[in-house]
Amino acid sequence: MKSDVPSPAAKPVSRIADVDALRGFALLGILQVNILAFSSVFYGFPNSDAELSFGFNEFVQLIISTIFEMKFYLLFSFLFGYSVTLQMQSAERAGEAFIPRFLRRQAGLWIVGLLHAVLLFHGDILTTYAVLGVVLLYWRNKPDNTLIKAAVWLIGLTALLWLLVGALFWNPDQTDIAELLAEAQLAHTAYSGSFSAVIMQHITELQTMWILLLLIQVPCALAMFLLGFLAGRHQFLAQPELYRPYLKPAIKAAIMIGLPASVLTALTGLFASGTEWEVFGLALTLVTAPLLTFGIIALMLRLFGAKHGQFWRDALAPAGRMALSNYLLQSLICSFIFYGFGLGLIEKTTAIVNVLIGLSVFIVQLFVSRWWMRHYYYGPLEWLLRALTIGRWPDFRKPNARLGV
Repeated sequence: MKSDVPSPAAKPVSRIADVDALRGFALLGILQVNILAFSSVFYGFPNSDAELSFGFNEFVQLIISTIFEMKFYLLFSFLFGYSVTLQMQSAERAGEAFIPRFLRRQAGLWIVGLLHAVLLFHGDILTTYAVLGVVLLYWRNKPDNTLIKAAVWLIGLTALLWLLVGALFWNPDQTDIAELLAEAQLAHTAYSGSFSAVIMQHITELQTMWILLLLIQVPCALAMFLLGFLAGRHQFLAQPELYRPYLKPAIKAAIMIGLPASVLTALTGLFASGTEWEVFGLALTLVTAPLLTFGIIALMLRLFGAKHGQFWRDALAPAGRMALSNYLLQSLICSFIFYGFGLGLIEKTTAIVNVLIGLSVFIVQLFVSRWWMRHYYYGPLEWLLRALTIGRWPDFRKPNARLGV
């Protein structure tokens, strides 16, 4: 890799403000879900709360589960698929072959994701995105109907699989639950300890994480990749006249179908944890969560197009332009807040405190991102990934940029 005279390929291409703003907004949802895993080793465990009570803490958990869990992961996945078409256009403008550039980028993303998973957060999504991005290459020349059918089949078959699991196999006895709780206690000891203990715990949990990835995240993410790629193929988010007629129907479907199903799923997670009903709820949300995700997209696009929408677009877009750096920074901050080598607040915060921590971190990121993008073309990790992608060092600092606030 060599430094060279700035060229069109080395400079940032024109951005789609709505895509950046949606990506910035997705960071909030991703953080609010991830912070649950950082703050408690019992997140996702059956019967982690022995008493079936419903107070303010459970109400907050219900809201987070209803609005954020899975929906913003799907939103991120949709935007990733959309961004692949932008990278194809960038390669075409530069007069370079797309696939070699893209493979270099995905390899770099996989390395970053692996380091993230081992050092900071075992729930990393970057490694999954890196691999599925390569899988997406197979579909890039397929017709629109094929992409839609493949997405529907991926989601439908995954939901059917979990229905079968719930009906045939899911009936954990108290011994199984006791073993899970014992594992959680060991995890708590590790996360309350040194940085090396945290790393070893991450490595331990990654050995079983692939099961969750294969059975839930991979097919759902790939389905949204395909739909995002389809939208990008037609430059859907770059042309408001294209998406405007779909906003109201998407919002209605989200309210009438996606939201009630998500509430039901959240309730089964709270009050039927560790039973077949929780698995049925998961199957239901696998089918309906995309509706709520598209409803969220539609709501945000309507907001961006409203009278004062430019304010929200301008506030969110800089964070979205450096989403990779912000995503990793969120994990770094949460590690410091909750793990033993930092403040050690794991198992010491309530649901509302977690929400407030997440909001505070996100708001700070909005201001920092706005300052950063005023002075630099890329976020720090985006710049490194861009360099690996194009095979040379792109411009980093904007000309005449002063580093004052």
